[in-house]
Amino acid sequence: MGEDWSVSRLFCFGLGYSAETLARRLATKGWSIAGTARDLGNIDRLRGQRYEVCRFAGEPGNAELAAALAGTTHLLLSIPPGTDGDPVLRHYRDPVASLSKLDWIGYLSTVGVYGNHAGAVVDETTMPRPNNQRTKARVVAESDWLAFGGEIGRPTQIFRLAGIYGPGRSALDKLKAGTARRIIKPGQVFNRIHVEDIASVLEASITRPRAGAIYNVADDEPAPPEEVIDYGAELLGMGPPPEVSFGEAELSPMARSFYGDSRRISNALIKSELGVRLAYPTYRDGLKALVPLRSR
Repeated sequence: MGEDWSVSRLFCFGLGYSAETLARRLATKGWSIAGTARDLGNIDRLRGQRYEVCRFAGEPGNAELAAALAGTTHLLLSIPPGTDGDPVLRHYRDPVASLSKLDWIGYLSTVGVYGNHAGAVVDETTMPRPNNQRTKARVVAESDWLAFGGEIGRPTQIFRLAGIYGPGRSALDKLKAGTARRIIKPGQVFNRIHVEDIASVLEASITRPRAGAIYNVADDEPAPPEEVIDYGAELLGMGPPPEVSFGEAELSPMARSFYGDSRRISNALIKSELGVRLAYPTYRDGLKALVPLRSR
């Protein structure tokens, strides 16, 4: 260890919720932060934090973006692939390959690539079996980034994220907004992960990169979604929304696809290899910590 992180530069393709949480941490340690965003208001907000941010919506030939990549030592990808593949590899493969100081590449994927396991435990040795176009594209993007990292000799890691929550994005926010739903599907379980724990895993990997590594980033306790809503309502001192059976629920195709998969995610590898200790090992820990933030 003993790196001089004050000369490090993180570039995030997609400086969104998870990436920004990591960026905020690294900025306090002297890192320079750069990246992309789509929304002009968000770009202005991020620039106000002294991040170098340019607009990118998957298009080729963005000279501002190519210039901003200069000096990147750590590259984080959090843009989902499109129907024609990963937009960064498709259009900016050569600029990334030419980064002489690049020490680490991280690709944010999803545990959705595992598909449905009827509540059984899956780990990183479990073969993906994606069951929709969105997760099939993720598996291809994972493979393409690992192959690209091997070609250019840069350690590339895949992070398969469970359901992300944190400040401003949790069951508490949905309950307060009146949009929370208690959908009942017997036997359904999901894992979740607090956004700060995602940042901890990424930071640990940056310290100990392993080329080709794949990590599940999930909490310790998979749980039925209605259980989380019930607990959030209890914390807020309000009644939970009425139960709705899965068969009767009106859901978007994407939401319905989430309920089509049930599995328990093993997070043992991030603990044994990266030494990560989750700050929020269960949804109860995470939601309880968010209650004071909402009342300030």
